Formats: sequence, C-alpha cells, structure tokens
Amino acid sequence: MRSLTPKKITSKPVASNEILSNEVSGTQTPKNSLIITSYNIHKGMSPLNRFVKMEGIAAALNQVQSDIICLQEVQGQNLKRVVKYNEFPDQSQHEWFGEYLQLENSYGKNVEYNHGHHGNAVLSRHPLDPKHNVNITVSRLEQRGVLHCEIQPKGWHTPIIVLCAHLNLRENDREKQYEVMSQYINNEIDQSTPLILAGDFNDWKKLSCQKLGCDLNLQEAVLSHHGKLLPTFPAKLPVLSLDRIYVRNLQVHRAWVHKGQPWSNLSDHLPVSAEVSPRPDLTLKD
Repeated sequence: MRSLTPKKITSKPVASNEILSNEVSGTQTPKNSLIITSYNIHKGMSPLNRFVKMEGIAAALNQVQSDIICLQEVQGQNLKRVVKYNEFPDQSQHEWFGEYLQLENSYGKNVEYNHGHHGNAVLSRHPLDPKHNVNITVSRLEQRGVLHCEIQPKGWHTPIIVLCAHLNLRENDREKQYEVMSQYINNEIDQSTPLILAGDFNDWKKLSCQKLGCDLNLQEAVLSHHGKLLPTFPAKLPVLSLDRIYVRNLQVHRAWVHKGQPWSNLSDHLPVSAEVSPRPDLTLKD
C-alpha cells in the first residue's frame, strides 16, 4: 500500500495581497487584507466517489493562496479508503492539507463510525488557536458541528474569530441550528471582535442570510458584493447557493465563487472566497 505524501512547495509563497484568482485579478488589494475561502471537499473524493482528488484539491487551493481556509467534510480517518485507494492518505486530511499548503490547522470531529470519522477543519497562514468544537446536532440522522478557532493576523490589533460550520439538509433542522449558533455567538463572542462564520449551510431556500443577519448583525460576503447569492452546487452545473461566508466587524472588498476547471471536477461543491480587511475604526498595529 502506498500512502499519498504531501508535496513540498518550492515556489515562493504569494503574499496575501497578491491575488492569483482570475475572478478578482486586475484590481489593487487593500493593505492588511486577508483572503478567506470556504470549501466542502467531499472527503477528498470526486463528486460520485469514484476517484481520490486530494492532490488536485491541494494544488488548486495553493493557487488561490488563501490566508484562512474553512473546510467541511474533512476525513479525519477512513480505514476502508486507505485500503481501497493507493492515493488516499493514511494521514488525517487536515494535517495532510496543512503540510501541503504550509498552513497551521485545526480539526473538529463531527461524525464517528467503525472505520473512521470526519468533520470540519480550519487552516491558517497566521497563528491559530483552536478553541471549541460546538455540537449543533439536532437530529439522529445528521451529526453536525461548528469549529471555533481564533487567528491573529500579522499587523492586526485584534484577533479574528473563525467559525467553520456544516448544517443539516432539512430546513426545520437548520432553523434549530440557527438558534443554537446565535445563542453561542451572542454568549461567547464579544460584539466588537472581528468574526467570520463560513461553511456549507445547505441553505438552498436562501433563508439563512436574513435569519443570521438579523440575529447576529452578520454580512454575507457574496451577497453584499454582488447583490445576490451565487450558486456553488453541484460543481459541474451549479444551481444552488449552499456555501456562505458571513462576516462581522470586517470590510468586504471582493467575493467570488471559483468556477470552471479544475474546480468542477474536484468535489461536488465549488469553493467560495472573500477578501476582507479590518474596519477603519479597528486600529492596526505598526
């Protein structure tokens, strides 16, 4: 059995204010901005689970050069696929991606079974402090969580709270999860702290923007930049807007969905990214 070894990146890392994405090239990036990406990676498998896509996902993410990545459906362990596929790493996927992309990483386990487990992960170019994995399970059919991390970007006066979420498929369940998340954020996170809540919301009815926006004073990055939500699922022919990046106490400068090749062949979701910076009233360090 041959395990997949992360390749060492020999090219010079691109600074966070030099964007390589075609969707946003040609414009100047504000000082101290960060690129945030949220991506449901489908456990590193192709949309129909026929092929391992770890290498392709990592190479594509490396081109984006995100500062913070929120991943959903991250395989912490899958003994069956390690045996079945030579390309499937026996290492935890969050650690594998962390080594490949040279990013700090944290993992929150949501679902456990006999041959393994999966959950959410946060990767960061800046110092990362894992805090909690919040259980938002409301049904026996789906185990879900929100991974809470704190990240201190270089030059920022205050850290950013990053919440990486994966919500249920049923609307009634999601409404309960909105309440749980709202209570947690209101009780545990200071109102003045920069906040990112990103992930797969499974919100094909497009109701979470209004619900979370009203309850938590959150701004959805794509909606605020384009005036509408953009589809992210299914990746080959996207029609549903399932993946979101919500922010508070941050300026959104750009937001985009990564479309076309190679993204359409990597996972069943397309990733979404946003460029953010501190609000003018949040003082930056010298």
